[in-house]
Amino acid sequence: MLRVLSQDFLVCLSLLTLASGSQAQSFVLDLPLPSQRAVVSQRIGITDITINYHRPLAAGRKIWDGVVPYGKVWRGGANENTIISFSDPVTIEGKPLDKGTYGLHMIPNANEWTIIFSKISTDWGSFTYDQSEDAVRVNVKPVAAELHNALTYDFDQVQADSVVVELEWDKSAVPFKISVDVHAVVLASLKKQLRGLAQYTWMSWDDAANYLLTEKIEFNDALTYANKSIEIEDRYDNEMTKSKALTALNRKEDAAAAQKKALGLASPLQVHMFGRQLQGENRNQEAFAIFRENAKKNPDLWFVHTGMARVYSSEGNFDDAVKEMKLAIAAAPDSQKGYLQGLVTQLEAKRDINK
Repeated sequence: MLRVLSQDFLVCLSLLTLASGSQAQSFVLDLPLPSQRAVVSQRIGITDITINYHRPLAAGRKIWDGVVPYGKVWRGGANENTIISFSDPVTIEGKPLDKGTYGLHMIPNANEWTIIFSKISTDWGSFTYDQSEDAVRVNVKPVAAELHNALTYDFDQVQADSVVVELEWDKSAVPFKISVDVHAVVLASLKKQLRGLAQYTWMSWDDAANYLLTEKIEFNDALTYANKSIEIEDRYDNEMTKSKALTALNRKEDAAAAQKKALGLASPLQVHMFGRQLQGENRNQEAFAIFRENAKKNPDLWFVHTGMARVYSSEGNFDDAVKEMKLAIAAAPDSQKGYLQGLVTQLEAKRDINK
């Protein structure tokens, strides 16, 4: 009985060998394959796109309308399904596709290709492909490319909310664009994340609020998140975030009150850095007021001296500016002394260091 079963197994293995060539060995042993496996991945926003495939070699053969016939469904690689995965919903050439893992198939032609995303991703090649299982189909144009001996998938033209995937083999490339509604994905993700352990730290709520403010979206949610952060721990950071959210909502008086509270909670260095931030926003007069107030409260700190040097420099009082900057150099960390000495040189040449 065992001999009969062994003979049946060998017959089946022989049939598989005839059908698949040397690839049949992979069913029995883990041995090197002529078309080696590869994985490429790209993140867009917080959405991961991953392609698993096998890389056949051109090896001087005629590839298009040769090894890969025109007009027939092809696996987009070698061996089992080429598969593509999305951690969030995307659009393919403008057509919506839900998150998940898909079999990637193609129908090549000389002037136009059909790219197919099949709901079935566990087949061997395209031999059992069924059009009724398509999730999305798009048509794209192939373009000429530099020679690629090994079939390659590449991510190109990376943008904040999109990427172009290119299949490259022989002297052709086939591009298709994947787009992500990053804001929608992140908003949904934040709501989930802030129901987990992240909800118990002030930083999580503050980071969420600052993301919305940076992206200029959902200002009311930003204010809610800032207030949640403050409830956990009232700090300079989240009070300043609250001030920014109120400013975005055009609530100027409330914003000013939150900023005043933030500065009351700030360390001297945070106050100084806020003044420098104001300078970066071309709000010099506000910055100089901050530097003066910091000097009244903390007259002996080296960076406070640099703030006063900037105030004096803006007034054309270069002698006092030089004195303040030299006091700063005397107490500053070694890593800062060279930079500060450069500012002294400018001041001695009577050049305003705020410009």
